[in-house]
Amino acid sequence: MMIADSDVLIDFLRGRSPWSGRIKLEIETGHLATTAINSFELLSGAKSAADQEKVSRLLAALTVLAVTPDASEQAAAVRRSLESQGQGIGMADCLIAGVCLAHGGVLLTRNQDHFGRVPNLKLSGRHL
Repeated sequence: MMIADSDVLIDFLRGRSPWSGRIKLEIETGHLATTAINSFELLSGAKSAADQEKVSRLLAALTVLAVTPDASEQAAAVRRSLESQGQGIGMADCLIAGVCLAHGGVLLTRNQDHFGRVPNLKLSGRHL
């Protein structure tokens, strides 16, 4: 399962290449998901009614993955591990990573710096 981070979904909404094409393709295959955290980020950042409508249409086309007990345990382990090494990535990114790990998904993101620190997290997006 491919799980989209907020940065690439925002690029899609703004029509920025190469992400607009990649996200469109993933939606068409029916294999694209995002997390409840990313949904929150998108919805809270949509200021105008037109932007809110665009975000709502996009989210309706995706599977939105919840923060389950397993995902929260994964996220907590990520946070403890990274912060103990002085490599924290913030609570939202830990939660996103936890959801991805719990679902065995591949995170589609431009934020390779943060998410690249997470052990066992599969990433896509580096070479687009």
